[in-house]
This record gives sequence, structure tokens and C-alpha cells, in this order.
Amino acid sequence: METVITVFALLFLVFLGLGAYVTVKAVGAAKRGVDRTIAQARRTVEDHTLRAKSLAQTGPAGEIAHLRLALRSSMRATQDALHAGVAEDESLRESLGLFQRLSAHGQELDADLKRLESEPDRTTLAAHLPGLRRRTERITQSADSLRWAARDRAHRFAEDDLDALSAQIDVETGALRHWTRTEPRQAPWPDAAADGPQPAPGPRAPGADETRASPALTPPSPRPAYPWQKKPRPESTT
Repeated sequence: METVITVFALLFLVFLGLGAYVTVKAVGAAKRGVDRTIAQARRTVEDHTLRAKSLAQTGPAGEIAHLRLALRSSMRATQDALHAGVAEDESLRESLGLFQRLSAHGQELDADLKRLESEPDRTTLAAHLPGLRRRTERITQSADSLRWAARDRAHRFAEDDLDALSAQIDVETGALRHWTRTEPRQAPWPDAAADGPQPAPGPRAPGADETRASPALTPPSPRPAYPWQKKPRPESTT
């Protein structure tokens, strides 16, 4: 009895532990989903704010907003492209590592641009703009190069796979139409006149059979008797 109680207690503890583990994993996944949603919403709001500033403001402030928007758009597009491509092509791992190093410079530049948005001294802000512009162009050009290289690689693989698939389909269609190459030539149909009713044999010529049979039916003619031949001796009746 004590053994049965112990077994049930152990099973209860196991099920309780599994339930707690599943609950923790579910809560963690939900929390990550919520954080991801909040971060995405925050990025969307910030992008719309930067777009509005770049259009509404003039001078250095508007150009800084434009630089931040271009930097964020390029880095986000490259990140999405590399993360989507590395799932199918492991060779993009190295490109993803290079992008992570580039992201560190991009985040540093974005922080500098964000601090300069609240700079009241327009003269100092205008003096820093050429250097900030060059840094932004270098980072965005590098990110764009990585993104387009990954896309060209994916397109090349897709074209190679399509070429191989087209060749296989051509072979298969040729095999399905094998009768066009191996079917023997059909003999021509005979003329209708050859298959029509043959004419009945005509009547035989009179005397043809009798002429052929007359030598066999006519008795032989008697041989002539010569004087030097002996007369046939009569057979004895005794």
C-alpha cells in the first residue's frame, strides 16, 4: 500500500513539475511576443515621427531627421533580408556576422544623431553635418551591398534550380511521348477493288476434258502380223 502511495506521489510531483515548466515557457513566450510587439510599435511611431520632421523641418534639424530615417530603413531592411536568407543558406552566416559588426557602428551613429536633434546651437549642428552625412552614407552603402548581394545569391540559386527543373521536365515529357519515335510504320490499306467479290469462273470449253481423256479410253490397235512370225500355240486343254 505504501508503495502505491509513493508511486502516485511521484507521478503527481512529475506532472506538477511539467505543468510549471510549460507555464513558465508559455509566460516567457508571451512576454517575448509582447516585448516584440511593443518594440515594433515604438519603431513604427519613431519612423513616422522622423518622416514628419524630415518633411516639416528645414535646415540642419530636418536633414538630421532625414539621415536617421535613411539609416534605420537601410539597416532594418538588411537585417530582415539576412535573417530570412540564413535559414535557407548557411553560407550567409559570415555575412550576418559582418552585419552585426556594422550594426554596432549604425547604432552609435543613430545615438549621435538622436542627441543632435535637441541641439539648440544651429551653427554647431551645421558644422557636424558633413561628417555625419559621410558616416551615414558609408554605413548605408555597406548595408545595401550586403542586402543586394544576399538577394542576388538567392535569385541565382532560384534560377539554377529552375534550369535543372526545366531540364528534368524536358526529359520526362520526351519519355512520355516515346511513341512518336518508336512507333512502326503502318502498312497501307489494300485497295477496295482487291477486296471486292472475285468473278466466277467461266464455262469450260466443250471437249476439253474428252480430249485429255481420249488416249486413255481408246483401246490399243492390233499389231500387224508378219509371215516370219510363228503362230501362237494354243494352250492345252488337258
